[in-house]
Amino acid sequence: MTPRLTIILLLVLTACKKEHGPALKVSTRPEVSNNGAHIVFPDSTTASWFATRPAEISNLHADFSAPARIVATVVPSGENANQNLVLFDNPELTSNYTQFVTHLSNIRQIENVTIRQRKIELERALDLQKHGAATGREVLEAQTALALEQTNLLNEKAAMTEHEAKLKLGGFDAEDLMKANTNTVWVISDIPENQVSKINSGEPAIISLTSFPEEVFRGKVDDIGDVVDNITRMVKLRIGITNRDRRLKAGMFGTAHFGITEGKFLAVPRESLITVQGHNYVFVKTSPFEFFRKEVTVGQQVDNGIIVFDGIAVNDRVVVTGAMQMKGISFGY
Repeated sequence: MTPRLTIILLLVLTACKKEHGPALKVSTRPEVSNNGAHIVFPDSTTASWFATRPAEISNLHADFSAPARIVATVVPSGENANQNLVLFDNPELTSNYTQFVTHLSNIRQIENVTIRQRKIELERALDLQKHGAATGREVLEAQTALALEQTNLLNEKAAMTEHEAKLKLGGFDAEDLMKANTNTVWVISDIPENQVSKINSGEPAIISLTSFPEEVFRGKVDDIGDVVDNITRMVKLRIGITNRDRRLKAGMFGTAHFGITEGKFLAVPRESLITVQGHNYVFVKTSPFEFFRKEVTVGQQVDNGIIVFDGIAVNDRVVVTGAMQMKGISFGY
């Protein structure tokens, strides 16, 4: 046990003495495992000092907030007035979009020019053969040339689909990228899957950015992702903002705010929540001696409660007294 953890336990045991009688010896140590996420006390006296309350559902109105960043901005092209440039903060997405556009251009060239030309050449060879002016070899060569271009077309379409899928996973629709107006920026925000039903395409969103702490920027939800991340259980939202003065740059970080109408939300007392390195946690009691640290996704504070969107369930017994001491035991400071 580290010196800091010993001091924390001494404080807890002193508090136990006041409320429950004589404190136990310091040698009665909690067992901490799973990187601090699992805490087991050897006796119910010490464990009972950490008072709990069941997480409950309440009818509330809340503004849901989620981390966000500007991932792309649209600027005019100096070389091609008919096609704007899309600047991404991710080089991989830049490569995917560039290759998508290249393959699309190749497809149009093959479909509208090359294959048409090869079909004309084949029809001419067949006609000449019919009148004895062309050999079977010439017809075969024309057929082979047409088949080769048709194969090239299939290969180009397959390659384009691959890059289109990667853009989709990044939160973008390739068609929207190509049709985008100049001075548009796109923000990507990841939200828990259990909140997707509360947000619809076209709804307003407010973005606050670290680069401009005194301002807010208004946009709308352009698209809701088609994939739920298998690990984080998050869904990508793409938010479009007009960037007329071009102050907003790809790579800027901020927060997206969404208005969620009144409904039933899970909430915990404010004193239950602890924050470590930008992550929010509560401690849940699962037996008379046992506690688990749970990472939670939270919304705004309503009265003395914090809305919890993900991480715990209804009736989980959340620590309301001693959460800071539990934090010290869990994280070792």
